[in-house]
Amino acid sequence: MINLSNLKRKTVEDLVKKESIVCLTAYTRMIAEIVDEFVDVILVGDSVGTVLYGFETTREVSLEIMIRHARAVCNATKKSLVVVDMPFGTYEQSKEQAYRNASKLLEKSNACAIKLEGGTEIEKTVTYLVKKKINVMGHVGFLPQSIKKIKQKKVFGKLKRDRDKIFKDIDSLKNAGVFSIVIEATVAKLVEEVLESYDFPFIGIGASQKCRGQILVTEDIIGLTQFEAKFIKQFCNIRKMIRNAVKKYKIEVESKKFPNKDYLY
Repeated sequence: MINLSNLKRKTVEDLVKKESIVCLTAYTRMIAEIVDEFVDVILVGDSVGTVLYGFETTREVSLEIMIRHARAVCNATKKSLVVVDMPFGTYEQSKEQAYRNASKLLEKSNACAIKLEGGTEIEKTVTYLVKKKINVMGHVGFLPQSIKKIKQKKVFGKLKRDRDKIFKDIDSLKNAGVFSIVIEATVAKLVEEVLESYDFPFIGIGASQKCRGQILVTEDIIGLTQFEAKFIKQFCNIRKMIRNAVKKYKIEVESKKFPNKDYLY
């Protein structure tokens, strides 16, 4: 086990120097404590809405929800760079709105950075935030916050116009000063064209294995959720393990086998 007490929390400057960046999500203390031993970045994603709250899309997530979960993750970790998603509706109206909400989110959670979805349309906002000393991670390709109904989900990069858009979005975000960019659910051929054009810390999720970093939802890779996507690899099936444990508990309670004297005062 890694001794976290001897480690300093990673910074944005540390991250951009790394050639291989390991990222996972966390929304709770227990998951955060585990992944903090192994990853460079913990993303407190707005996917908390669909994973923990059962929302149909991430658009239902509020700033208060993000603050609550980001604070829990930050309090439970010592090593990783903690990045928090700015939820839908908290940054699109104006750069001042974005700064106000980003400041509140970071101050109340003690997180290191925020992540915004979009490209050219948020360039001025990102520039403003960076000038105000807020660390911003970008997010291009497929944008979950653009989805109003779960059935709308699609892969980005299949259309001819997608190529022009992703390059314009990346140029806008880089000019604005983001320190890293997530590329989500984008065809590998287009992503690799991007990677050949830029020397930059791109983090893939359903993108290319050649991205400098990779990120997935932790609950997906441990088999706790039943979410299906081509880019998800299940490294264990914790849902099955929990089910078996609960089944055994039920049997022992009903048979009066539990609790026996070993578990009583």
